[in-house]
Amino acid sequence: MKTRIAIIGAGVVGASIARVLSQYDGLEVHLIERNADAGMGVSKANTGIIHPGHEDDPGKYPLRAKLCVQGNRLWYQWTKELRIPAKWPGELMVALEEEDLKVAEYYLELAQRNGVPGVRLVERGELLRLEPNANPNAAGALWAPTAGVMSSPMAAVALTENAVENGVKFHPETEVRGIKVEKGEVKGVETNGGFIEADIVINAAGLYADRISAMAGIDHFTIRPRKGEYYIFDDDAGPKVRRIVHQTPTPTTKGVYVITEMNDGVMIGPTAEDLPKDAKDDTSTTREGLEFVWKMAKKLVKGLPPKNRVIRTFAGLRPEPPDGRWIIEAYDDPWGFINVAGIRSPGLTAAPAIAHYVVRELIQGKLEVKLTKKSHWNPYRNAFWFKALPREKQAELIKRNPAYGRVICMCRTITEGDIVDIIHRMKRMGVKTITLDGVKLRSGVMSGTCQGSYCRVRIANIIARETGIPLWKVTLKGEGTEYGIGDIKVLLRGERDEE
Repeated sequence: MKTRIAIIGAGVVGASIARVLSQYDGLEVHLIERNADAGMGVSKANTGIIHPGHEDDPGKYPLRAKLCVQGNRLWYQWTKELRIPAKWPGELMVALEEEDLKVAEYYLELAQRNGVPGVRLVERGELLRLEPNANPNAAGALWAPTAGVMSSPMAAVALTENAVENGVKFHPETEVRGIKVEKGEVKGVETNGGFIEADIVINAAGLYADRISAMAGIDHFTIRPRKGEYYIFDDDAGPKVRRIVHQTPTPTTKGVYVITEMNDGVMIGPTAEDLPKDAKDDTSTTREGLEFVWKMAKKLVKGLPPKNRVIRTFAGLRPEPPDGRWIIEAYDDPWGFINVAGIRSPGLTAAPAIAHYVVRELIQGKLEVKLTKKSHWNPYRNAFWFKALPREKQAELIKRNPAYGRVICMCRTITEGDIVDIIHRMKRMGVKTITLDGVKLRSGVMSGTCQGSYCRVRIANIIARETGIPLWKVTLKGEGTEYGIGDIKVLLRGERDEE
């Protein structure tokens, strides 16, 4: 008889757990997500940094410190297997003043205690050789060579896609409304789509993990949202930075970062604003927040791109648990319930290690579930980008399928063939509603210079054609976010809604 496991939340943590569990025989794994697609919550809006692991005190946060370092190492492998764009420029924690060097020395000590390789203090001259755009008046920096940057919006969808290919059942647009417990044991999950039987329920619901936990009778903590605001500049706007650059941290934040993200655009941010516990959907930006980001970034580097090259400002939310401590625990009452809650930064970095910890220490260890590795498990995601192929391969592909010769997103050079392939992969993954944001998460369309003003309607038309729905029923991110507002049938030159 199979052990049934329900994971609530298809963000990067929940999807990582699903992927690790997909390696084992004898399991029936369900990945439940209230949004239309994976990665549409906390996971889609952050800095995308793979932290080296030298910023957590192992005496105060031992689990966080250990799993961050392990996660950093695992992402080197996972990004390759899942074809998630990533690079490893290293990180400079800049000491702007002489007194900040003492802070940097403290983090050097943490790096040594946490086993982070290659971390060392550098004086001003070496700082400027490593990063010519750094503030020339800075006192020095802490150099951490293992830090990386990844396409974080793509992470959760890539993980989920690979997990489904290996047998996991994905349930999008499925809202959890209750946890069924009988005689002190978990029996399953009540949802808007019916009851899902489960012997083990794993709560990885991000900002809403406290609500899910309370459904199982565990209500001793509250998750508060912490907002971070950002600027993104056009891909060709400079000056740029070669490394990940940030100031020495404060008690509440790792500081404002200046990075060159995966598409070569400069990104600066975030703020760290604690919001009321009922503001878990507040992703608005503020003048005060963005002015703060700009002011702090200008202290870190000698040159930023001009503000007229900003293509977007945005805000992301992070789940902040009580006293900053991750809540990763399996319970005796109810037996079978596991919290993976309050996974604040460096949660993205630690996600692969969190997944292995949950499986090894909690499911196999505390709950004593015997797991056997599958003889055939596929760690690779079958995805490619037309623009990354050699010219001769591109020519062959266009000959077989002319859709690859039609560029739809000029900013990111994404073709119609790429978009159709994405839509078909979404369908195979179990996505019920093909959304514009779902295509964006997987490809980066609509995130370049024009922010979708050129390609969005073209992508919407492709979605309409491939799914058989009218254009005005295509949504940005699910029901209630229809792209067409009012009478836009003129876009179809006479075609009508047949319903």
